[in-house]
Amino acid sequence: MKPGFVTGGSSGIGLAAARLMAESGRDIALFARDEKRLADAKQDILFASPGVTVCTYPVDVSDRVAIFQAVDAAIAELGTPGLAIASAGIATPGLFTEQPLDLHEEHMAINYFGALYFTHAVTGPMKTAEAGQIGLISSGAAFFGIYGYGAYAPSKFALRGLAEVLQVELDPMGIGITLCYPPDTDTPQFVAEKRTKPRATQKITEGGGLWSADGVAKALLDGMERNQFIVAPGVQMKALNRLTSLIAPVLRWHQRRIIRKEAL
Repeated sequence: MKPGFVTGGSSGIGLAAARLMAESGRDIALFARDEKRLADAKQDILFASPGVTVCTYPVDVSDRVAIFQAVDAAIAELGTPGLAIASAGIATPGLFTEQPLDLHEEHMAINYFGALYFTHAVTGPMKTAEAGQIGLISSGAAFFGIYGYGAYAPSKFALRGLAEVLQVELDPMGIGITLCYPPDTDTPQFVAEKRTKPRATQKITEGGGLWSADGVAKALLDGMERNQFIVAPGVQMKALNRLTSLIAPVLRWHQRRIIRKEAL
């Protein structure tokens, strides 16, 4: 069985996906910035799946040269991945006029270009192997504009566009793309997001429930195994995926109503 590669693999959905892949017998390559958290993640995976090999690569996915070098090193150690998941990401809500431009650039650098670099790095070897499945993590914020996500949402809209292009370009090469739209998920990133989330944004985004990282990761991997393009866990994400063009005007009206109330 070919290995699984995961960016953002030290926590959240990425770590949950890595654990599940290891439980199925795949060797694992984890990529993330924090060396200690990577070491902890490795031990976590090996505790549940002692028969697999887990390699860790401390790297910033927004560093193009570094991520290509890390992927090359992982392929040299483990072989070409059968499954590759770009899960590294950040989300810092706030108002457009109050957030510095550096923060907007950081979101694009990590959420979009980080996923693009990683995808490009694994695509060449997968093309040679004529096989492979790549998982990209978008967001419900990529369906329509949400108050307070001026830095975050554009990076996820961009990733959605990339996935739609890659799906048609890579399919003839034997490479599949799965684009996941997770609902609110109980991860360290979600906890951090709450610190800067405007009250109106909290009101707008509440009501969809909170998923576990394991639940989202399982849905993602099930979709990847079936070469399913869109994975939208939960009723809310499924509705947004299928009905955005119809319900977006209603959602925009709902947001404006909440924003007016919060301003009083």
